[in-house]
Amino acid sequence: MVGSFYDGLLIFFRIVSQILTAGIAITAFSLLLYALTFNLRDRVARSFAVIMVCVVIVFTAEAIGSASRYTWEVEFWLHCQWVGIIILPPAYLHFSDALLSTTGKPSRWRRFWATRIAYFMSAIFLVLLPSGLFIGQMIDNPFSAPFLQATPTTDVFIIFYLIIMGMAWYNLVRAYRRTTTNTSRRRMTYLLTGALSPALGSFPYLVFFGNLASQYRLFFWLVAAIGSLLIGGLIVVMAYSVAFFGVAWPDRVVKTRLVKWIMRGPVVASMTLGLTTIVRRFGEVFGASYSALVPISMVLSIVVCEYIITLFGPLWERLPFTSRDQQEVNLLHHLEDRLLTQNDLRQYMEMILAAVCDRLQAPGAYVAILSSGQEPKVEQVITTGKAGFPEADVSDSIFQAITSNGDIPELFHWGDDLIAPLVASSAQQEWRIEGLLGISKVGRQSLDEDQLQALKLLVERAAMPLRDRRTQQEIFESLQSLAPDIDFIQRIRATGRYDGATLLMEEIPDLPPDLSQWVKEALTHYWGGPKLIESPLMGLRVVQESLNEHEGNHANALRSILRQAIEQVRPEGERRFTAEWILYNILEMKFLEGRKVREVAGRLALSEADLYRKQRVAIEAVAKAISEMETQARQHQSGT
Repeated sequence: MVGSFYDGLLIFFRIVSQILTAGIAITAFSLLLYALTFNLRDRVARSFAVIMVCVVIVFTAEAIGSASRYTWEVEFWLHCQWVGIIILPPAYLHFSDALLSTTGKPSRWRRFWATRIAYFMSAIFLVLLPSGLFIGQMIDNPFSAPFLQATPTTDVFIIFYLIIMGMAWYNLVRAYRRTTTNTSRRRMTYLLTGALSPALGSFPYLVFFGNLASQYRLFFWLVAAIGSLLIGGLIVVMAYSVAFFGVAWPDRVVKTRLVKWIMRGPVVASMTLGLTTIVRRFGEVFGASYSALVPISMVLSIVVCEYIITLFGPLWERLPFTSRDQQEVNLLHHLEDRLLTQNDLRQYMEMILAAVCDRLQAPGAYVAILSSGQEPKVEQVITTGKAGFPEADVSDSIFQAITSNGDIPELFHWGDDLIAPLVASSAQQEWRIEGLLGISKVGRQSLDEDQLQALKLLVERAAMPLRDRRTQQEIFESLQSLAPDIDFIQRIRATGRYDGATLLMEEIPDLPPDLSQWVKEALTHYWGGPKLIESPLMGLRVVQESLNEHEGNHANALRSILRQAIEQVRPEGERRFTAEWILYNILEMKFLEGRKVREVAGRLALSEADLYRKQRVAIEAVAKAISEMETQARQHQSGT
């Protein structure tokens, strides 16, 4: 009985260790995707991604190898595992060099060449790996885990591993000592603690302690299970610290985004894998390795995990905030949830117009919404039924007729239509017309008292969303004007977190690194589209200053700035189709004239691949011109 209990514990810890090993591989792969998705531009994040690649290789090979049934298959995956182990030391040295450079200590030549020499040595070991000179034959130990025998070359590699890791840790400690703020020092502590896991977890212990592990099997699998759990947690800690490098987001955004990524990725995948493995192993005990319970448990675990994450997500999303910050964030979320969109406004107005037609027995009705410029123009028309809305110039005449006497009438006859001005007060308590509500073919009819009261109520309710819409637009304009300064502050905070000398630079690059991508998207929808109307370029100060010249029309203001930037790319003299004009011609023909790629390429005698390369250069030139215009606008506003 004691023997069966011992064997049961042995099997339990072995299964747990295998599940946790696969969980580490899943977590490392998910964090690799996170680094490649959100902060790939930062050197620290890129070098961290290389470390995650090594971890993925090591633990994926170990997980698959432990579940393999054939000797040749196990040996293959053990060799694959050594690929990640060999690349890991130079990856760590690369990471430590990038981290030290971020703290204001760039490499002059020693760390630069040390990193490249380390990669070169690892490449040599990789070449020797399949030959049998680097590592020996496989020892299939049924009591612990299979491993490959060490050779003299393996001993050389271990020395190389320890030396390079020692150099990397020396750089990491130097980076820690160079941090000054409490926040950066605390996160650097997290990073140093988390960086232990890949270095210690990937070390090939069984090569040297395989016989010892076979003698103490229960202790070996217990330590393996606990070690895998710690390694998985420390990798997350390391990724948490790296997530703040190279991004100008507020800390709350980084924390929330990373937690969501981990919960919906590694946690759900690991829980599903663990439950499925346990169900399958229990099935093997009863003689059925695969049954209907396996897919059922897989689907059930995914659904339940997603449900729990969705249910309790708002709770852990509030953890990064103080009580005062939480109130402000809740207000923004409330604004987002109650946002009055164009579609919401149209649906609301259609209900109002349907009620007007029903109450007055009219064949049709319409609402003309006016713009917010100095001279209001008809911006949007919403109709229902057989409504004959006047042309734009006629509607302007209606507006002038209504306001000619200085008093705004409640109702106004215009031909066969009865028109009600939609009036609302602004923040300054000044009354203004937000739109016109017209009822077709009732201008000559007399309305009874009940109809007039109903119409008055419906007119008030139609004016209400227009007033709220104008307030909402004012809020958005304020946010857009604040966006460049807030973004500038966040970037200073991000760059100065680990390198205080950045704050003393005469010029800090305050325009985002993806400005060229924004310019490309705006040019793609130059004549209209969401990438122009919703472009982040709307927040630039130079665009805000151009609004007055375009009667508050954001799309026309941005279009004007793009056109000015393109004109700065134009060479002097008469337009030609020569080499010096090629960038301007691409911008003019591709985006302003809207010609197809094949047509532009044929006109300029370029291949399509060459055209795309030249187009990228042209867009970067436009982005540079906009950057210079934005700098001048800020200097002009500050009086410098």
